[in-house]
Amino acid sequence: MKTKINNKLISVVMNCHNGQQFLNKSINSLLRQSYKNWELVFYDNKSTDRSKKIINSYRDKRIKYFNSNKP
Repeated sequence: MKTKINNKLISVVMNCHNGQQFLNKSINSLLRQSYKNWELVFYDNKSTDRSKKIINSYRDKRIKYFNSNKP
């Protein structure tokens, strides 16, 4: 009997403010998942650390970066 594969898009939302020490571990964990039809919506709340640089170092089209425009 074949198992039906669910190919629905899963959105993972990550909200961040100066979380550089956790980003690589968190993103790598997502990349290692067996389910591949996902997107990461990364929302940067005015980080002053290397968070944006870390996110942009991943060349995966499923990772989408957004930043806060509010002070």
